[in-house]
Amino acid sequence: MSAGAEVGAAPAPPRPAGGRRGGSGRTLARADARAGLALISPTLVIVLVMVVVPILWTVLLAFQRLRLLNLRGAGLFGNFTLANFENAFTSPGFWSALATTLAYSVFGTALAIGIGLVAALALRRPFRGRGLVRAAMLLPYVAPIVAATFAWTTMLSPQFGVANHWGTRLLGWDEPIAFLSQRSSEVSIFGLTFAVPTALLTVIAFEAWRSFPFAFLFLTARLQAVPATLEEAARVDGATQTQRFRYIVLPQLLPTIAVLAVLRFIWTFNSFDDIYLLTGGGAGTEVVAVSVFNTLTARGDIGGAAAQALVLAAILAVFIGLYLWRLAPREERT
Repeated sequence: MSAGAEVGAAPAPPRPAGGRRGGSGRTLARADARAGLALISPTLVIVLVMVVVPILWTVLLAFQRLRLLNLRGAGLFGNFTLANFENAFTSPGFWSALATTLAYSVFGTALAIGIGLVAALALRRPFRGRGLVRAAMLLPYVAPIVAATFAWTTMLSPQFGVANHWGTRLLGWDEPIAFLSQRSSEVSIFGLTFAVPTALLTVIAFEAWRSFPFAFLFLTARLQAVPATLEEAARVDGATQTQRFRYIVLPQLLPTIAVLAVLRFIWTFNSFDDIYLLTGGGAGTEVVAVSVFNTLTARGDIGGAAAQALVLAAILAVFIGLYLWRLAPREERT
């Protein structure tokens, strides 16, 4: 009876392999996670060492009264104070440098994008040698900054510069103009005399000349993506070239122009080498970046330089926040 029962009994169900498969799946997931961490760890270490640590150290230095003379004996956490920010905000030189930075950034960015837009529209239609002309447009952007500033300094020299040579010979200038060392010059228009910031306008023109190829590249790529059927339909309907640009081409370019404006404004706002190599920050061209450098090197005030740098970063953060709040949602909807 027992033997028959044992023979007739149903075999025990096999042990499910789901647990084993689940365990192997979790093991594979952990292995993938470890492999991912191993792959990104070099980049993470570089970012921490090159970006995060300097930022944190700058924040700590901005709240301490440190100079180059006592830097060796200073600790990481010293006597924190707000005196550096108080000196920055109460210094008329800082506010003057900030106003110069804003003017330099706004007008330099607008002029660079405007020239890039004109160049992109002018080279939109195919013609023989267009590729060579487009490549030549990139020379100001790819040229070394030292070579570019040396060429401009030589060209604008009041003694032997070609600009003053043509101006005195052909344009009727009474005397040569020191474009890079003259703070302002008087210009008479319709009997009215205006004081023009000569050096500041010169460095703005240099910034626009050097930066317009960047806008030219972006706008040229966007123009090639504009559907030709839209302009063809508008042309058939009798729209003029100005109307086609205003109602068809320009709306297609506005998102790209907005991104270019933000990027160029950030880079121009932090610009240092252009102005320092051209004028050294003199003749009314001292921007905040040059002021930070002078505070650090000329006066040896590490805390003051760090405080000014933090103020500069905070202003940029405000502008970027306004862009993300007001303009970015519109671009996503379009």
